[in-house]
Amino acid sequence: MFAGTKAKGKLRGLWPSIEREFARQGSRLMVVRKMIEYGIRVSDEGKLFVGGLEVDYSALARDAGTDRRVVKQTAAKIRAHPFLFSVFSGVTPVGASLLNVVSSIGCSAIIIEADPRAAGVISRVTGVLAKHGIVVRQALADDPDMVKDANLTLIVEGAVGGSVISELEGLETVRGITVRK
Repeated sequence: MFAGTKAKGKLRGLWPSIEREFARQGSRLMVVRKMIEYGIRVSDEGKLFVGGLEVDYSALARDAGTDRRVVKQTAAKIRAHPFLFSVFSGVTPVGASLLNVVSSIGCSAIIIEADPRAAGVISRVTGVLAKHGIVVRQALADDPDMVKDANLTLIVEGAVGGSVISELEGLETVRGITVRK
């Protein structure tokens, strides 16, 4: 059973399925984690790409803390495995995060600590922002299977007032808030 298929009435996640395939191959698992983080796809020829830009095995190996041969072997395994290839042939990057440039572009970042598996977190938070006329420029939600302390990061136009922060803190799904200007 793989992601998207039912096992005993429950859907299994993408990352647990991938972990199972690389369970005894720590270096390859790190390569795959980096591939998901950057949106790196595998072509029919086993080459790696971010969008249309080819990624050198050595560059990914340095970032993953391993050897280029491990990256090449990982790409070959993905290419040969129907489930893995169905995922990694279609992965695309989600775009650039604006988090580190908010002050340069006149925006603020609201980083929400909440249960990432709870339903309605994004809806409730953006509902509060909409009520106050705050425009969301970007929303980034960490995958709780890949990030230990998964957060919701919202880049919003302009400053965020104290009353908005107080209202957000009052939401039952929210455990904490950090604002960056």
